[in-house]
Amino acid sequence: HVQLVESGGGSVQAGGSLRLSCAASGYTYSAGCMVWFRQAPGKGREGVASITAGGGSPAYADSVKGRFTISQNHYKNVLEMNNLRPEDAGMYFCAMRSGGCLPTMIPTEYNYWGQGTQVTVS
Repeated sequence: HVQLVESGGGSVQAGGSLRLSCAASGYTYSAGCMVWFRQAPGKGREGVASITAGGGSPAYADSVKGRFTISQNHYKNVLEMNNLRPEDAGMYFCAMRSGGCLPTMIPTEYNYWGQGTQVTVS
């Protein structure tokens, strides 16, 4: 039974930084793909960054390249967010699929989800 629990959201001013964490349990850590999605009010979920459960092949949405860094260490996933912009605000979700990472981050491809953590940028 896979469980994902996010933490680390909060409020920052534009240009600031936040560090989101996702604690995972109930799976074989070398298998699967971990992704961060975000959702702004009134919008769909957008894939932000992905990485294999073994910590390889990080990939990013164009909108966050050079500002966000995803990492995976055993059962903990971390999203470092720097130079935050107001358009980065939203609910951030950690998600996982049991297969490998895909070229595109589509929410319906992910089996397991955390409850989300709020990021506010003013």
